[in-house]
Amino acid sequence: MIFLSVGMPRAGSGWYYNLTHDLALAAGFQDAHHIRQRYRLQRILTEVNCNIGALTLRRLAAVLAPSVMGNSFVIKAHAGPTPVARRLIRLGLIRTAYIYRDPRDALLSAMEMGQRARQDGRQNAFSKLVDFESALDFMTTYLHIWEAWMECNRALHTRYEDLLLDYDSQTLRLVNFLGFNASQPAIQEVVKQYQPAVAQPVQPGLHFNKGKIGRFRDKLSDQEQAAMQERFSPYLENMGYPP
Repeated sequence: MIFLSVGMPRAGSGWYYNLTHDLALAAGFQDAHHIRQRYRLQRILTEVNCNIGALTLRRLAAVLAPSVMGNSFVIKAHAGPTPVARRLIRLGLIRTAYIYRDPRDALLSAMEMGQRARQDGRQNAFSKLVDFESALDFMTTYLHIWEAWMECNRALHTRYEDLLLDYDSQTLRLVNFLGFNASQPAIQEVVKQYQPAVAQPVQPGLHFNKGKIGRFRDKLSDQEQAAMQERFSPYLENMGYPP
């Protein structure tokens, strides 16, 4: 079995992936980092959180190989569902949990991450967001991906804000979706470890920044907020976020 942890960028996806990954370890599954090393998947599962990138046939076939050999593990993605990914989900070969966030807060966080990277002379997924317009286009792409994953009724859908404010019930949803025993002490220990008040930004792969809800209202100008409202309005209500 492959557990696919998918997230909108800057939506707690690193936090969600590590929570899911460690729950799987506690349930007796394999460490995705060891799978990557053992099966030489470094070009397929990249970065600290074993990100598969695009869900293409070639990439999915590469990770299915260790899975059919009896290994169960968790990988990460930000990409939308492809036809082959949808079919594998329907067949039960992949189980997917998707996390998203108010795109206005996600946009702000992405802009800030890109600015810090440029100041440090580094490149990352956000360093190309050199102005508000580029960030607006960037986040619009991920709203299309959000829409595609919401149409996948076999996936578990979680809002970052709900995980932050109602952590216990949301993690119980995740544990049940993964098919684990919530009363198992090892599972309970992982749940405790990743509580918002416990998880630390310095933990590798968590990608925590500010993580606050509604911060865009204070940090972005009225003009920028109006532009987001105009661009994102077809999605915000369906996502459960007020204008």
